Amino acid sequence: MSFQYTDLLQIDFGRLGTAVTDWKKTVDDLKTLAANARDGMQAKSDQARWAGLNATVTRGFVTKTTKEFADLHTEANSIYRVLEDAHTEFTALQKQLKTAVEIDAKTLGVRVDDIGGGKVRCFFPHIRGDTDERTQDQLDAKAELEGRINRILAHADEVDSSVARALGKSHGNDPHNAGHSSYESLNDAQVERALELAKKGKEMSDQELGEFNRLLRYNGTEKDGEFATEFYQGLGGPEKTLQFYAEMSINGTGTDHTQTRLDGVKDLQRTMGMALANATDPDTRHHLPASWGTDFRRLGTQEIGWEKGQWSKPYGYQVLGGLLRYGNYDPQFLNPIAEHVTQLHKEDPWRFLTNKPAGSDDIYGFNPSGKLGTGNDPLNSVLEALGRSPEASEKFFTQPPTAYNEDGTVKSDGKVDFDSYLDLFTKEDFEWTIDTNDTNVLADEDKTKRAMGWGPEALGHALEAATTGRPYDSDDTGDAIRHTEARAGLVREIVDKFGENPELIRRNENDDVDMETGPLYALRGSLGDITAEYMGDFQRAMYEEGGSSDMFPTFGVGAGLDPGHAQRFLGEVGQDPDAYAAITTAQQAYTANTVNDVINGDSQSTTSMDGRVRDAVAPGAAIAGILSDSRADAIYEYHAASDKDYNEAAADKQKWVDRILGMGIDKAAERVPIAGDVLGWVSEDVQDSIMKSIEKDTTNEAEREAGGEYSNGRSQSIRSAEEAVRQALVNHHDINPDTAEALKRAARTAAGISHSDGAQWNSESDSN
Repeated sequence: MSFQYTDLLQIDFGRLGTAVTDWKKTVDDLKTLAANARDGMQAKSDQARWAGLNATVTRGFVTKTTKEFADLHTEANSIYRVLEDAHTEFTALQKQLKTAVEIDAKTLGVRVDDIGGGKVRCFFPHIRGDTDERTQDQLDAKAELEGRINRILAHADEVDSSVARALGKSHGNDPHNAGHSSYESLNDAQVERALELAKKGKEMSDQELGEFNRLLRYNGTEKDGEFATEFYQGLGGPEKTLQFYAEMSINGTGTDHTQTRLDGVKDLQRTMGMALANATDPDTRHHLPASWGTDFRRLGTQEIGWEKGQWSKPYGYQVLGGLLRYGNYDPQFLNPIAEHVTQLHKEDPWRFLTNKPAGSDDIYGFNPSGKLGTGNDPLNSVLEALGRSPEASEKFFTQPPTAYNEDGTVKSDGKVDFDSYLDLFTKEDFEWTIDTNDTNVLADEDKTKRAMGWGPEALGHALEAATTGRPYDSDDTGDAIRHTEARAGLVREIVDKFGENPELIRRNENDDVDMETGPLYALRGSLGDITAEYMGDFQRAMYEEGGSSDMFPTFGVGAGLDPGHAQRFLGEVGQDPDAYAAITTAQQAYTANTVNDVINGDSQSTTSMDGRVRDAVAPGAAIAGILSDSRADAIYEYHAASDKDYNEAAADKQKWVDRILGMGIDKAAERVPIAGDVLGWVSEDVQDSIMKSIEKDTTNEAEREAGGEYSNGRSQSIRSAEEAVRQALVNHHDINPDTAEALKRAARTAAGISHSDGAQWNSESDSN
């Protein structure tokens, strides 16, 4: 029976705490009793000169009784340890649940309903007179809350099951014989169960696989790393780990798999990966030795089998890659593997694809998630691993490469024939593979194009993590992280690279235009996110603002972008709908911040306020102009996107509004009206303004032919600049209407001129 919502919410765990205290006293008493039996009764028995029946019966009875006292102490201690840990976990989970229900749900106006089976649903109750209409943010918040509560309940259910199992094994269900399984913690019992299930391998039922995944999900990422480390040690080492994961992933992705089984191994891939990241982190109290990394590299180029008489076997890196795709890995473990794999790929891009069985759709699906490849090419896998491991990714792209031998050991001279991994991956002749088991991929041009983009897309994810300090797919509500010198320097290199060579990321689907699609166009979405993150740096570059600018602050170390490279970079990246939406969102949020600073902040400038407002809106409007022209190019020149694609891409970019505004609040928390509330008008109204401007930044064929390809975008840039001024004036009651109108006029004028500047720059760049 599942742990119910009302159980966790209402149970008084104080009684369990009392039981823990009682068991602790019992343990202490039995320890004394066992010691007395050992040192008294048993010692005297051993010294006595027994004869006759006493020599066998009485002495044996004394020995057995002494052992039972010791076993009773062991059993009681095991029960005490398990109950103590259970009390700690249940209390923490109950606190989380009460916070979710009594604070978060109440604040959101949501009711929580127990639907049984250890699950709840959240809903907005009808209030008389209410339209019952909810914003997307409210619906998303409700869904997040419901998911969070259900995860808490599932965790409590896992703890409850583990406790019941551990207590049963400790007691043994034998009233006449104490001393069975002994545990020093609940963790010991959970590791034991996980390993029991793992030994079954593919013979695990779907239900058992679900239990296995729950054990790893709720224990594999604990901060001290104890469960994860003991679990992987219990599997038997790196090779046994690869054999187990290979067997399970193939079992779940084979041609005869069920959807339930596939879902199970998808979950297994994630839970095992997260646990491996935890177990290999040298900063955790419990962790695997560094030799695990060495062994994984040695096994990477060796065939791994898991069945007797197995003919076709994958390489170790193909199997390991599936695990590496999930988890935030420490650079000491991940980077040598990532460097080794990359260097092997450079020598022979197809070495890991030659063992793929022909004529099979799903065999060797070491990436059950199905995201960015089947998992045969470990290069895609390690790039995805870097994308979720920011510290490792930053070091991978910013520190000098280390050369590795075939067996994964470091070469004696340690030298490679390229300067950096960014340089290596962006060489026009770098060969990306088609990592798929789809037998028809080469006959289907669309499938081929899509598959060829998976490697570059994974590269984009890695670069995002390296430059932002966050996993590329991190929580949208995550705060921005200050830019370090290394991260900002990498952004400068990226902008220089693609600003000088925009053809590398260009996408052309128009057969009438004699221009090839660039090999790296699939990473433009990530480049758009990087641009959004470094919006202050890009705004500085538009009109060559100095590095000490107070009006256009950077978030941490400035990137010092080259203006020409930045303009050409934006022009090419902005042709991607997702990148365009991210950049536009960040640009308008940043401009709103800047205008608010001018009107509501402190300044020692002798320049008039309307002059400073013009300066504040100009760079953002120039960026908007570049993007308007880029959008028109993508739609009408290269046929690579449609207005619908751009509008749909804008819907999920709220995170950039909050992050950019958060950067501004970090700079000056006392500002009005932003202070203390990122989710006030600054978030909601700016996002509304952004959506309107993106939807209206359109051009039809006739307008383009008449030379008005960005006129609508210019109008929207003017409107959003005026809106930024209007919002900044909300609490500035000492500014009279005439002055307010003058400030709006200044913003409109500057936005119109600068938008035209940006569009012209991009148009001229296209013709060069």
